[in-house]
Amino acid sequence: MTKQEIINGLRSLGLKEGDLVLLHSSLYSLGHVEGGPDAVIDAFLETIGSEGTLLVPVFGDLGILTTTLKNRPGAVVSPCPVGTVAALGKDAGELCRDHWKPVSCHGEGTPFKRLADKGGYVCLMGVDQDRNTSLHGIEAELRLAYLGSTTREYTTPEGETINKTWKYYPGPHRDFIALDHQLKARGAMKQTRIGNSQVRLIDAKGMWECGMELGAADPAFILCDNPGCKDCVRQRAALMSDFFSKEDFKLTVSSRLAGRYVPEMVEKCKAAGVKFIELDFVQGVPAASMPADKLTAAVAELAADGIEVSALRAFAAPDKCEDFAAKVKAAGIARVILPLSASGEAAAACAAAGIAVDFFNANLTSKAANAALARRKEKIADCGICFNPANFVMAGERAFTIYRSGRFIKTMRQLDINDILPDGTVTELARGGAEIKEMISIARCASFAGFMCLAGGIKVSQDLKSMVADFRRLIENM
Repeated sequence: MTKQEIINGLRSLGLKEGDLVLLHSSLYSLGHVEGGPDAVIDAFLETIGSEGTLLVPVFGDLGILTTTLKNRPGAVVSPCPVGTVAALGKDAGELCRDHWKPVSCHGEGTPFKRLADKGGYVCLMGVDQDRNTSLHGIEAELRLAYLGSTTREYTTPEGETINKTWKYYPGPHRDFIALDHQLKARGAMKQTRIGNSQVRLIDAKGMWECGMELGAADPAFILCDNPGCKDCVRQRAALMSDFFSKEDFKLTVSSRLAGRYVPEMVEKCKAAGVKFIELDFVQGVPAASMPADKLTAAVAELAADGIEVSALRAFAAPDKCEDFAAKVKAAGIARVILPLSASGEAAAACAAAGIAVDFFNANLTSKAANAALARRKEKIADCGICFNPANFVMAGERAFTIYRSGRFIKTMRQLDINDILPDGTVTELARGGAEIKEMISIARCASFAGFMCLAGGIKVSQDLKSMVADFRRLIENM
């Protein structure tokens, strides 16, 4: 390769005098170049002329071309210890100015965004989109929930040493490569071959517009869907958790839905972005009948991984009520959910132990359930209904019609998220007779601050991930 051949290739892509271009590169990809790295840098500088500006990333070992430009006389290095770039040309100082000051080291007010605002380009020479640092700027502008922060000691150009934290800092794996077809389809990227190198020239403004549009529609737009990619599984979970954190209600899930064993429950809850779990079954055994030491160990194991127990659900009244209450208390469980039909003594024992008590409807019509709850409240004033739509369907009633009648508006403390047909067949959400979509909607309208429990009270055929996704879709379409 000669310098002139490189110039010809850049011009064929549309690069011209006066342009601003940020170069990510692999010298090796070109093949043998007469004049080495200096010839490549000179080819860019001659193409863009004295009115243009060439930038390269210099925040790590990113190849010999970056070092070559950084060491050129007149090169400007942006004053920021993270996301640092070096620039040479007319607008070098303006592009690099005050890089350390913005909230993010890649977003607004940084060389990456300024390049786009000025109509510049990103050039990928022998590297793919995974090396395109500007895409981190798009993530930062979207304030994506999986982003972290980084703190460094830094000496400002004025000589002041400070500790600064830059927010919205990128983490591990991304699927940036998948953006190629999007950029091509929008006419924001051209591609050619120079020597052995596949070279992409990307309109930076068009790239930012594309990324912001895709990210607004789907915050996971640059995360892969490979279940074996722990990085993207974790980052998708952070997005899901952030989505539900904006709701007034708190999301919990049935432990039976989450898995058979506690480690499986932890793994699936964390992958789905769920922070609460309701203990109903553990290893196929009702949680309420577990020995005290095993129940305590299960709760501690969940807590060690950041999963909090929202309640323990008992499907039958325990025989030894005081022992049951002591066991729940010792395990650190703050709330129990008991059947309305036969749990008066157990409820009293739990309440006496300082454990919050709620009741769920089972084998009762709404009229009978309402009357039973009224009797419970005579002895335990601070109790409420864990409203289970599927059980009302099994009693021949429609959940939303019941709720709208006013019977449980003031006493609902939890809404079980499930759906079922009148013949007892469990269905996906909003595919049965439980009117679950209407129940969720009306609860949200009243800023319901209690728990909503996925698969609460019944066994479903879905897995946790798909049920969380279905629940989210219901909310997004309300």
